[in-house]
Amino acid sequence: MSDLGQLLKKARTQKGISLDELQELTKIRKRYLEAIEEGNYKILPGNFYVRAFIKSYSEAVGLEPEEVLRLYRSVIPETNLEPANEPKRRQTKPPRNSDKMSKWASALLVIAFPLLILSVLYYYYVRTPNEDQISRNPAPLTDNRSQPEAEVKEPVVIVTPEPVPEPEPVQVAEINLVKTEGSTDFYEIKNSKELSIQIQVVGDQCWMAIQKLNKNGEYIEENLPLQRNDTRDWTFDESVYFNIGKANALKVTINGTDINMGDKPNPRRLQLDLVKPSI
Repeated sequence: MSDLGQLLKKARTQKGISLDELQELTKIRKRYLEAIEEGNYKILPGNFYVRAFIKSYSEAVGLEPEEVLRLYRSVIPETNLEPANEPKRRQTKPPRNSDKMSKWASALLVIAFPLLILSVLYYYYVRTPNEDQISRNPAPLTDNRSQPEAEVKEPVVIVTPEPVPEPEPVQVAEINLVKTEGSTDFYEIKNSKELSIQIQVVGDQCWMAIQKLNKNGEYIEENLPLQRNDTRDWTFDESVYFNIGKANALKVTINGTDINMGDKPNPRRLQLDLVKPSI
């Protein structure tokens, strides 16, 4: 066991934290934590993750991450960002407002066009020129000449359009910071059936993991390396958990709302609870 591993393990045992509990706190697999304590860094996914995992481990057991990295920088492998497969972006659903407005406009045109045709037919074919002439030159009362029989007109049927229902109001997603425990922020997202997340790297390179909040804790992205100017988009229909290696390196947007990530390069975690509207 290396001196660094002994230091971390001693701090963990003094805190009374088991490796299983530390795995839950840091979202780092147990075998990686054991490898860090034994100084066997070859088991880790790559050199890039060694420093990030040691920082997360140190913070979880109450040590100052930057001081630990400074003291043991000679034994920690150099950081080399390893290439990673580009994650498949999940297609976001297009806005529905424009589709709804197009449907309403089409319905109005379908109703208004027959009414216009009926009005034109009534004016040119039902209303004859004799009516205007009779109204301008009425016959004298003493005229005993036989009057022509009045023309029997066909009744005009006017179609009354059905009322067009008003479009449903567009609900804006409500995003609330419920609480903060340690380096974990707990958010509730209401008035939305899904989570639309955008990540943009505005600082130095960092790493990130995404995990579903279910019994199995399935990883969506386990060890995702990010470089400056990278942009990622995801859409989820359930609650998720983000583990971010360097908070101030990222700009995070949830359903169009920017999240305050602070100005420190420490690890940060976001628990995003999607509160779906009741049916």
